[in-house]
Amino acid sequence: MRFQKKASMTTVLVLCLVGVFWLVGCAGRGAPEKTNCDAKITWQVAKEVKLTQFDCAVGIHGGQPSLIFTVGLENPTDKPLRYRVNIFLEDMDKAAGYLVPRKGKPPVVQPGKGATVKIPFIGTDKESKKILVIVKTVSS
Repeated sequence: MRFQKKASMTTVLVLCLVGVFWLVGCAGRGAPEKTNCDAKITWQVAKEVKLTQFDCAVGIHGGQPSLIFTVGLENPTDKPLRYRVNIFLEDMDKAAGYLVPRKGKPPVVQPGKGATVKIPFIGTDKESKKILVIVKTVSS
């Protein structure tokens, strides 16, 4: 009886560790090869998209200082898809979302094709140090 309890506890511990490693692996999946943002970035990217670019710069948008993100993505699947990009500046309590593509008939990124969008945070004159990026597919 004592051996069975010990074996089942070991099994539960191993399964928990496997689950934790799986979650950690998924949280970082999808990051582009390089970015110029000097921040801790957490990535939650759907498997149906490949990020090709993620850059940030402080500039002017609409006549106001803005933190501007340039996001490039590619559709690696064999069907047309529409995406939703959400960026959260966690240390500044700000967020923005963008549909990619924004318009079109139908509004989709064709298989093997890419799109680039600029997402401004108007009124933000410095870079964030903690960013969460979520990219998922949506129905068009």
